[in-house]
Amino acid sequence: MLDNAMLDNAMPDISPYIPTNIIYTGVAGTGKTYRLLQIAKQYTDDLPRVNDEQLLAQLLQSLSWRDVVCLIFLDFKSKKQDLIKVPEIINHEFFLSKAAQNARDKNLSNTAWSVLQMHTPSSSQTVSYKNRASQAYFDKDPSGAWYLLPESIDLLGDLAQQLAEFQQVQRENSSQKQEFRQQRFSMVSFHQAYGYEEFVEGIRPVMTASEHTTNSAPQMNYAIQDGAFLKLCQRAANDPEQRYAILIDEINRANVSRVFGELLSLIEADKRAGMANAMTVNLAYSGRPFSVPANVDIYATMNTQDHSLAPLDMALRRRFRFIDCPPEPELLPMIYLNQGLEADNSATIDLAKLLAGLNKRIAQTLGLDAQLGHAFLWSVDSLEQLQTALIEQIIPQLAQAASGQITILQYIFQDEQQPICAQFIQDSQALMNDANNLANANSSNSMFTDPHAFLGQPMSASSYKINADLINNTAEFAKPFVYQRLY
Repeated sequence: MLDNAMLDNAMPDISPYIPTNIIYTGVAGTGKTYRLLQIAKQYTDDLPRVNDEQLLAQLLQSLSWRDVVCLIFLDFKSKKQDLIKVPEIINHEFFLSKAAQNARDKNLSNTAWSVLQMHTPSSSQTVSYKNRASQAYFDKDPSGAWYLLPESIDLLGDLAQQLAEFQQVQRENSSQKQEFRQQRFSMVSFHQAYGYEEFVEGIRPVMTASEHTTNSAPQMNYAIQDGAFLKLCQRAANDPEQRYAILIDEINRANVSRVFGELLSLIEADKRAGMANAMTVNLAYSGRPFSVPANVDIYATMNTQDHSLAPLDMALRRRFRFIDCPPEPELLPMIYLNQGLEADNSATIDLAKLLAGLNKRIAQTLGLDAQLGHAFLWSVDSLEQLQTALIEQIIPQLAQAASGQITILQYIFQDEQQPICAQFIQDSQALMNDANNLANANSSNSMFTDPHAFLGQPMSASSYKINADLINNTAEFAKPFVYQRLY
């Protein structure tokens, strides 16, 4: 919710040496989450597109011929083909690329046969070979087609993962012609149920295949799994020349001390790995030693308006810099009701003055933390959109903050001295009294014999009501001065 100039001033200066811990605070609608999204761009790299030949060369460079043949079987298996003939193997792109890397163009068939036969079981009924390797991977059926032994699949987990990553990058390359993005950040939103287990590490259910049979249904087991912050720290530790960031939206919606756990001390700048007072702790579930890398930055947002949220304790507060994000009404535009009359102030609604006027009276009655952020009116560029924002967002929010107290709401909207028909906020009891008076004066008219049914309010109720003329956009609320009085 910021223009480019103000955004430049709001963005943190990312030091290559000093870790950054920042919490952006403010009321709802002041662009705090938007700031996080802009910060994320500073931790995103646009990398040149790698062509398929380069990808394939990277995949095969460190693999042996046995690994390459296994990879070919896994590739066919991913395409639902289990039986493979030797010509299919030597004509596969993986095999041809490996041969090119080794400057080989002759006797490729002999290489394939040698690898296949060497890695067959001694119990094979179709292959007779003297110099077998200790580990079998393949066998041949009577038709001459080769297949992977079921028991060898578990030994090829790393190769299967490399193949899956290669295929994923291939798909991304086909859909993105020029470049792709590498994200050096992770974004999470805290909530009341968010805990250490999601952020650092915890025991969570995983589905695994049975160890005894290949056709049985997957079984559920429990294992220690890394959380969002721990995964990011591991990436950062393996890439010390780049900076990484964890972006936390609504940090005070969770019990932050519980979420961070023993990491609370580790996030201080001088306690990071490699720093002067570096600290290491043993993680709660796995017990493994851990320290936070110095190239990990932490950014968060905190809504100061919601007092039902968990407060931040002093131990956490002193580990962060707090940057206030106040409402910025000056970013809002003018609404011109009559085209060509821009110089005529009577035909304009200045949204900046309108928000500033509302916030001045909100601060006087409900406090600074009840103010409205500029995002409430950010996308408003017509009278109809202004009315919708008032009806659906602004009035309900203020009514909740004021606990429905009519006198406060009417003061905020400058309704006290206005006739009922021109009020933004109406007293339902006053409306009822008017209806009763009208009913008494027109007792012979059956339309008013049941004023309670006519207004839809019980006789004793006294609560706020949004003016129906505002909702229906009648002539009274099409006049600019009605809104100008909110300045």
